[in-house]
Amino acid sequence: EVQLQASGGGLVQTGGSLRLSCRASGFTFEDYAIGWFRQAPGKEREGVSCINNSDGAIFYVDSVKGRFTIFRDNVKNTMYLQMNSLKPEDTGVYYCATAALRSNWCLSPSGMDYWGKGTQVTVSS
Repeated sequence: EVQLQASGGGLVQTGGSLRLSCRASGFTFEDYAIGWFRQAPGKEREGVSCINNSDGAIFYVDSVKGRFTIFRDNVKNTMYLQMNSLKPEDTGVYYCATAALRSNWCLSPSGMDYWGKGTQVTVSS
């Protein structure tokens, strides 16, 4: 059974940091693209960052470039999102996701196969 278990969300002040983790099981993690997505109240889910499984390229949405870092540990079957200099507009439910299809682009939610349940990130002003 495929499972993605996200953790690490919480309440933090503007300028603070959080590290999200997502442990995967039930599939060959290293073969899959990975991504972090978020959904703010009243808004559509958007791609935040991902690593494709074509050439290992990393993508970030413009609003988090220079502040967030995505990385993976294929030994631990875990993906991470290090979030620094957090802003109130980063508030939302963050989801981890994976995709089997080899593609250069991985920031589209519709391209992902498996999803974790989400973890709440709240940044207070």
